[in-house]
Amino acid sequence: MLIGKKSTIGLDIGSRYLKVAQVDAGKDGYELSLFSMLPVERDVIGDGLVLNKTKLVDSLKALMSQAGIKKAEAVIGLSGHSAVITKVIKVPLITEEELGLNIKYEAEQYIPFDIKDVNIDFEILGQDSEEDGMMDVMLVAVKKSVMSDYVDVVQQAGLTPVVVDVDSFAIGNVYEVNYGFPDKKNIALVNIGASKTNISILRKGLPVFMRDTAIGSNYHTEALERTLNISKDAAERVKLGEAAEGISVDSVREIINGASDEIYAEIYRSFEYFRSSVGDEDINGIVLSGGAALISGFAHLMSERLGIPVEVADVLKKIHKSERLAVNEIAPITAVAVGLAMRRSGDRQ
Repeated sequence: MLIGKKSTIGLDIGSRYLKVAQVDAGKDGYELSLFSMLPVERDVIGDGLVLNKTKLVDSLKALMSQAGIKKAEAVIGLSGHSAVITKVIKVPLITEEELGLNIKYEAEQYIPFDIKDVNIDFEILGQDSEEDGMMDVMLVAVKKSVMSDYVDVVQQAGLTPVVVDVDSFAIGNVYEVNYGFPDKKNIALVNIGASKTNISILRKGLPVFMRDTAIGSNYHTEALERTLNISKDAAERVKLGEAAEGISVDSVREIINGASDEIYAEIYRSFEYFRSSVGDEDINGIVLSGGAALISGFAHLMSERLGIPVEVADVLKKIHKSERLAVNEIAPITAVAVGLAMRRSGDRQ
């Protein structure tokens, strides 16, 4: 199937895989009509930064060819603590227009970059329920050089970038459609990829805390590679449950659990920072997505270690899919690409 130039795709550019999705919006809801993924060479993407433009362009072209995409508009997502800052801030209760005029001044005190080197956007979340005359605002700042690199490679690959979003917002889109929003609960959306973890905590459907950390499922791969003296590719296969001659299941599980504890510890630190910043509020549940969600026992052990119920994200709970797509078993890793694709198909914010 060839996608025409007016179609919109979600493009998740990760450090281990490139993923593309198309989501159609209709009277019966959303339908995932296309999903494809392709491994990317190591050291092409690192901590959300493009390290090798030429190889990334070639990989994107290969992905588009594999997916049958000739031309398309692309929504791309960014994340990574060295490139993207997302923070909920409190500002005096003013109009959106007034805030737009003053946002750079407000942002300067929260952004560890020169204000001239970043693109800034914001969304008013609502009036602060605890402090009169103040309102909560989601502030987003992206380094101009980083955004330029991504836009450039996407254009060189023959696509038209139309929206630059944030990975955590894309996951929030998917969660809202599939789960709705409980009135009082704090839900943590945790997306664990190969080299980073996106954490977004929602209160009544609105983001109140976001953080990206430079830790991911590469910890599992590297621990298996180092301890078992096997190649990275073999470690990736073993990590996902493939049997290997001379390697016991118990030894693999012990190594994976040890690496998992390091990931859980980083997530715990993020949760503690959230609790300290909002008055020791509980986190009532975790919805887990990303490649780590495919590791047997990872979600269960996370729940035990953190003392919080963990559910693997059901990306296709209320999003229909084309019958020809075989994505059910890998659905958790589609979350970012699907959420980005929804950004235009439903004009979600």
